[in-house]
Amino acid sequence: MKITELIAANDRTAFSFEVLPPLKGTGIGTLTRTIDKLREFAPSYINITTHRSEYVYKDLGDGLMQRSRLRRRPGTVAVAAAIQQKYGIPVVPHILCSGFTREETEYVLLDLQFLGISNLLLLRGDKARDDASFKPTPGGYAHTTELQAQINRFNAGFFDDGTPIKVPGEPFSYGVACYPEKHEEAPNMGTDLHWFKQKVDAGAEYGVTQLFYDNTKYFAFVAAARQAGITVPIIPGIKPLTKRSQLTVVPKVFHCDLPEPLVNEALKCKTDEEVAQVGREWTIAQCRELMKAGVPSLHFYTVSAVDSIAEIARAIY
Repeated sequence: MKITELIAANDRTAFSFEVLPPLKGTGIGTLTRTIDKLREFAPSYINITTHRSEYVYKDLGDGLMQRSRLRRRPGTVAVAAAIQQKYGIPVVPHILCSGFTREETEYVLLDLQFLGISNLLLLRGDKARDDASFKPTPGGYAHTTELQAQINRFNAGFFDDGTPIKVPGEPFSYGVACYPEKHEEAPNMGTDLHWFKQKVDAGAEYGVTQLFYDNTKYFAFVAAARQAGITVPIIPGIKPLTKRSQLTVVPKVFHCDLPEPLVNEALKCKTDEEVAQVGREWTIAQCRELMKAGVPSLHFYTVSAVDSIAEIARAIY
């Protein structure tokens, strides 16, 4: 089933969450423990992130450095297959422009099709750590809409070079990212909405938002999207505050504002556990307001927040 169908099949606000593949060589145990903690809330689907390779440098001595590429979190396709087999929960692997060529993407699509995985989340992805701005990988893409075009060609029965696929499999359906407080590279919200609409017009069936803490910004974004003619479901992305350090890290990394009342309460805390409790209380209230407004689903980002998400889900579902 498509993600939109899985969401529509719920008689309540759907629940889903995102996990990361394990760091290279660390095993899958932490990831399965995350799923074990959250599956009691009947997730409609689980997203699995994808991570590009980065350059690493090894000191060879005598002033010489060796540069090589390392992918710290490989295994998105394997993790998706393992979750699907072990838990029987629909999975949504991320497909990136960043760090991948057209050919690599094509092979990933073939692997996923063999595994019976047909839901994707398409993203441009972040810039490489050493780059000042985003640079497309040679043989890859600069924009999500270009990646969409390749998926659409594949769905129509053609490889990227135009060669017909002799035995086309089940077509892929996909969602894309959207930004209630605009993408960091967008000059203004109008431009950001324009590109979101381009992605929807190109075939995206839903949008999932960057995390946010102020529901008024989500509601304003959805209203502006509807005014722009965007009718697909817009799923709010949620991540509870769990550490005092996140007061500065979250706005820097995710380019979102933290509401003043939340910050003021967090600043009163003496320990991270006290901050986590404030974060849980804020997120419970945030989710209840979103659910009352009729959002199609709540999608949780689990990094450093699994225990909090379990408590929040227990309170609202």
